[in-house]
Amino acid sequence: MSSFRKALKSQQKNHKERSQPGFRKHLGHLEKKKDYKLRADDYHKKQNTLAALRKKALDKNPDEFYFKMVSSQLKDGVHVANKAKGTEEENTEEQRKVMRTQDIRYVEMKRVAEGKKIERLKSELHLLDADGKERNGHTFYMNSKQEVADFDLASHLDTAPELVDRVYNRPTLHTLESQTIQGAVEPQSIMKLARQRKHQYKILSQRIDREKKMFVIGQKIQTRKDLHDKNKKVKVSKETVNASAVYKFEAKRKR
Repeated sequence: MSSFRKALKSQQKNHKERSQPGFRKHLGHLEKKKDYKLRADDYHKKQNTLAALRKKALDKNPDEFYFKMVSSQLKDGVHVANKAKGTEEENTEEQRKVMRTQDIRYVEMKRVAEGKKIERLKSELHLLDADGKERNGHTFYMNSKQEVADFDLASHLDTAPELVDRVYNRPTLHTLESQTIQGAVEPQSIMKLARQRKHQYKILSQRIDREKKMFVIGQKIQTRKDLHDKNKKVKVSKETVNASAVYKFEAKRKR
């Protein structure tokens, strides 16, 4: 029987799907039933979703309220949390990355290393002409208004008029006459040294900021470790970018 069926099947012609006629080639592939079925199923799925959302909107209680509504709003159809006034972001992306990947001992080691580099830079730079530093004042007292009118700062300080504006390295006239000038004298060399000094101050400022950041990260990691303690605790202040959260732990007597 099976051989008869095979012979019969071999005599049958292969069924061929009708293709797009030549004058309709510009319309693309001729849609078959399987193509229509996929398109119809997708259409009905979307219609059912819209009907379910429409029913959910109709059944919603207009008096519904929850506290998340206070701190969020709708932007382009998406709920976005509002930042309260006066609050800051808890952690920057750099802080989150360091806290996820590094241990507190590594952070403390880097902070101590930065502190040593800062001390070494401070010992090399006198911080007398650093940008942002408040300029010191020097008050001179006179006995009469005539002395004030005739007052000459260069002669009072016994130095050259060109050196009056300096806050450091201001030799007296006697020193200039009796000793040879050491160091840069040409204007180009002086300008070059000033640029190098400004660059050193910039590096010092960056290292101070980095040391402060490492200190804050270490505090945050330590706070997260302390939270694993089973003692009761109350949050006193929230975590910010520049400070870790503060908790007050219940005093517990050790046995």
